[in-house]
Amino acid sequence: MEKEKMQYFKKKLLNEHARALNLMNQMKENEVINSNIQATGELSFYDNHPSDVASELFEYEKGLALKGNEMTIIKKIEDALNSIENHTYGKCRNCGKDIIEERLEFIPYAENCVTCQKSIANIKPADQNNRSAEEDLLNTPFRHSNSYEASIDAEDTYQALEGFNRVADHIGYYDDDDDDDGYVESIEKISNEQYKNQLPD
Repeated sequence: MEKEKMQYFKKKLLNEHARALNLMNQMKENEVINSNIQATGELSFYDNHPSDVASELFEYEKGLALKGNEMTIIKKIEDALNSIENHTYGKCRNCGKDIIEERLEFIPYAENCVTCQKSIANIKPADQNNRSAEEDLLNTPFRHSNSYEASIDAEDTYQALEGFNRVADHIGYYDDDDDDDGYVESIEKISNEQYKNQLPD
């Protein structure tokens, strides 16, 4: 690569480096990254509602992902600046061929040529296919068992859970003909009118 082009890409890399560092500083100032428990306004992560903890965890993990992305870019930029000093800038790390200038113009810290980058990307599993190995062993949930073995299937599970929904089955407290059986206590069935009639005049 010509000396003028090398200086052009060096300047471009330094600008990208400054941009990435500036973005990291802005995220720190806005508490997007490196957030802690004080930012949540809670005394502890033990909370009454699980969604509060989930929201805090989501924001924390989002901050980690953004920080990780910028740190990766900064590392690649620093490696590219070192390769300029070593006169190896613009060479593919995989095959050693020249990386086309259009690619370097778009991604000045590119480490591989387009062909090698495509083959590397194909090796890595796509996010939607990157599932845990345990899922291959799990059966489809809530289906009827086709086997004659004595085992618990989805229908048995539903019936067992349905039994817990009816308190009368386990406690025997309510009348069998009551529609609110298992859901409303007897004292709560008193209407306002009945309550007023019980009060002394």
